[in-house]
Amino acid sequence: MNHRLRKSDRLEKLSTVIEDDPFITDRELASIFGVSIQTVRLDRLELGIPESRERTRRLAEDAKKKIRSVETGEVIGDLIHVELGQEGISVLETDKDMAFQRTAIVRGHHAFAQANSLAVALVDAEVALTGTATVRYLRPIRAGERLVARAEVVSHSGRRHIVKVATKIAGEDVFTGEFTVFAVRDTEDVAKAQGGVSREDCP
Repeated sequence: MNHRLRKSDRLEKLSTVIEDDPFITDRELASIFGVSIQTVRLDRLELGIPESRERTRRLAEDAKKKIRSVETGEVIGDLIHVELGQEGISVLETDKDMAFQRTAIVRGHHAFAQANSLAVALVDAEVALTGTATVRYLRPIRAGERLVARAEVVSHSGRRHIVKVATKIAGEDVFTGEFTVFAVRDTEDVAKAQGGVSREDCP
């Protein structure tokens, strides 16, 4: 990003970048904008934006109060935004324990689990189950990269919800998925929901 941006433009873009990735650190912001960490801190103070740990804590506390279909500990990653029946965001910090030792590439089920649990968390019901999933892995994920998953309920008919999830790393798409999630009321609903077939399309 151009480090010669006017301050007003930098402040506007800084706000947008933090909104897209609330976990982003001052050091990472300084690298993006080509300014010092101290400049980023001053910019944040001027905008009234707290540092990353405090942003995360506040967002997570607010989000966990809203979900019904899963316990907060069952969501893979940190849930930082939820509007039941509409949209949500979670962030997953990957590490070497999630990766293959030889390649440091994160195992695919971690990205899937993050997206799937986020999709389920958006359903406004006491219990929700995934019926089908179609996903694509767009590039390898390396240990240490931060996954920001955004989910949106794109259609809703009765107890059936179609949820699309896109996971990014520093703004780059790395994983997409479409999940059919059912709000569950009884054992018959469970059987119907589990009768779907999951399919993973890996290019």
